Amino acid sequence: MKHKLAVVLGVLSLGATCLAVAGPASATTLAWNPCAQPDGPADQQCADLSVPVDYRNPDGARLTLRVTRLVSDRPAARRGTLFVIPGGPGGSGVDTLAHRGPALREALHGAYDLVSLDPRGVGGSTAVGCGLRTDDRDVMNLRSWPGPGGDISDSVARARRIADACARNGGAVVRSYSTANEVRDIERLRQAIGAAQLSMYGVSYGTYVTAAYAQEHPGHTDRVVLDSTDDPDPARVERGWLANTAAGADERFPDFARWAADPARDTDGLRLAQHASEVRPLVLSLADRLDRTPRETTTPDKPFTGNILRQAVQQALYNDAGFPWLAQLIKAAEDPHTALALPAGYATPLPDRDAAVFTATQCNDVSWPHDVPGYARAVATDRIRHPLTAGQPVNVTPCAFWHTEPADKPVRITSDGPSDILMLQNLRDPVTPYFGALRMRTALGDRARLVTVDHGGHGSYLANGNACGDRSVTDFLVTGHRPSADLRCTA
Repeated sequence: MKHKLAVVLGVLSLGATCLAVAGPASATTLAWNPCAQPDGPADQQCADLSVPVDYRNPDGARLTLRVTRLVSDRPAARRGTLFVIPGGPGGSGVDTLAHRGPALREALHGAYDLVSLDPRGVGGSTAVGCGLRTDDRDVMNLRSWPGPGGDISDSVARARRIADACARNGGAVVRSYSTANEVRDIERLRQAIGAAQLSMYGVSYGTYVTAAYAQEHPGHTDRVVLDSTDDPDPARVERGWLANTAAGADERFPDFARWAADPARDTDGLRLAQHASEVRPLVLSLADRLDRTPRETTTPDKPFTGNILRQAVQQALYNDAGFPWLAQLIKAAEDPHTALALPAGYATPLPDRDAAVFTATQCNDVSWPHDVPGYARAVATDRIRHPLTAGQPVNVTPCAFWHTEPADKPVRITSDGPSDILMLQNLRDPVTPYFGALRMRTALGDRARLVTVDHGGHGSYLANGNACGDRSVTDFLVTGHRPSADLRCTA
């Protein structure tokens, strides 16, 4: 589930394995210190929480988690703690509170202390990488795009090499990157801050972490919000979420097509076609041409390929604000006289630690098939059904060659537990598509209510200006009022 990978400066060397890190905080004592982030609230605080690498061996090696909070700025209105769980795998809680904390504070009228954490391997928490080659940390390779025509031979070789490197260099810490351990770590933090119950707000991948916590610790949840959810099928989880993005892109792309064909685009020179129906064939044709003849870019030895265009489409579909950027990119790629620049982030490899978290969490959470011919067949079929994504969502990943089986079975989300969950879902989400959210809604039964927002993009609360959806979440978190039945919001 994508999950925007965190960009973290300063990669820890593999020599510092951190298998015996002594954190300055125990499980019951946190020393809070100022940690204001650039452009973030001045009163943000951080602390370090020591947790076991392996909870089955609580007296063994330990690692440190960076935890963070924004104390309510209206103490008289405070009613509890809201745990904010970012997307990922790889999202930073410190960054999330820095960027989203002020808006949450304002919307919730000071009703909560906002608390979050950097999961294992992320941001200020203990991190170990896999020692991956630079090219294996390229975002286009970590996303496992098939070659032109659907060939997966390079993907297979790369996936095997990444899995081998993680087994060789990652050790117990990389093996501990998992949803199950994030749930355990959240429970340890709950104990440390002395909260009898947590209200929770999870986004994207964070909704699965949140739902898993609510399933495992129902007595410690208060008001729970799942924003942008996917299918919780325990036989698939991450593998299923990735596969679902093919249909998600198809459901979302018409929003961009209508925008790109709107006569209003003539004023800024971004109109791509006279009719919305012409935009998709234009993009697919351009990607095919770039497959055959990649364009040189302003980055040496980094050509602009059909897959880079396809990945850029996926990126832009997250939010309407990405539409102008994508139209400009398409215009530039079509013009042979334009000096073509790679999109931001496509020319620089991810830090090793970020690549490790993103990869290992997916592989440690659920078993993936090892049948390479099966992946090739799936890619060939998916390329026909969903040409916008060209087989990438079902392609082979390092998980096919992972050296260890998951230490924990995925949590089965059920209707057993308190009725304290509100789901918020955009109708045309390219990353966590609506049909996946409906499966989560079915699994939760009467524990949940679903608010459907007639909007496109990934992430809904305080994100797309839908007053009805925003009001539903705010009212629930502040007053406890939840719709008596599922609700659809059009404005």
